[in-house]
Amino acid sequence: MKFEALDKFWHLINEKLQLWLEVSIKNLPNFVVALFIAISFAFISRVASNALRKLLHSTLESRQIADLLASIFRIIVLVIGLFIALDFLGLSGTVTSLLAGAGIVGLAIGFAFQDMTENLIAGIAMGIRKPFKIGDVVKADDVFGNVRTINLRNTLVETFFGQLKIVPNKILFRETLTNYSVLGIRRIEVPVGISYGDEPQKAAELIVEKVNELDFVIKKEETAVYAEGFGDSSINLLVWFWIDYPGETGYMQARHTAIVTIKKALEDADILIPFPIRTLDFGAKGGEKLDTMLSSKVAQAKIKPDESAK
Repeated sequence: MKFEALDKFWHLINEKLQLWLEVSIKNLPNFVVALFIAISFAFISRVASNALRKLLHSTLESRQIADLLASIFRIIVLVIGLFIALDFLGLSGTVTSLLAGAGIVGLAIGFAFQDMTENLIAGIAMGIRKPFKIGDVVKADDVFGNVRTINLRNTLVETFFGQLKIVPNKILFRETLTNYSVLGIRRIEVPVGISYGDEPQKAAELIVEKVNELDFVIKKEETAVYAEGFGDSSINLLVWFWIDYPGETGYMQARHTAIVTIKKALEDADILIPFPIRTLDFGAKGGEKLDTMLSSKVAQAKIKPDESAK
């Protein structure tokens, strides 16, 4: 009985092996073609990704972003070649399962690393859009400084206080971003007050003339002074002028020089920049000056002794 069972078992294995061998021989040409397709796509993906990497290196500021995009492109080409090879072998069900599995895995990774994924996508988008480049002066949220490095997930900004801030790319991509280096110019505003006894138009013409004499001032036809309003002690003026930015003369130095020039010009023209003035109003109902009130008090004090003497 044991030999009959063993013989039956061996006969079953032999049939299966012969069936697999026949199927393998029958599908051998398809297997060779599928292998050729996979190898061809591997070669094409390598050549194409290298060419794309060189192109992206010349167009994008960040080499990391360029390398990532080239690698993603290579993987996509490889996956396409693998799916074509499997479909050529008649394994369409396997292709469907792989696609479904890839979708589930991608969804799980997206949820698990949501913040990292958002920064990565923002970095890729900024690498393509290029809202700024290395060396630009940018401002976003509470960050203001020079861009030093652009990475896949973050950007390094050196602030004007000498600090290096690591800013997640999603902040730069999502928040309002101001790039001060794109146009290459910047307007400076300087507030100044003159006394109510001076003529605002005369002061404005004098300030425009003196500010336009400064070497770093550009677009001199747009240098202007506007009356901003009535202050407690002065008529408030606002001085506008343009400089190259970034330029040889920095923003703070240009503003400092302009303030010194405006002060000297007004002093030479005998136009007063007043100190804060306070008018004291005395009396229960107001409208009385201090000396008047004191004189009245002294007079009352003199009258009372005379009345008591009578």
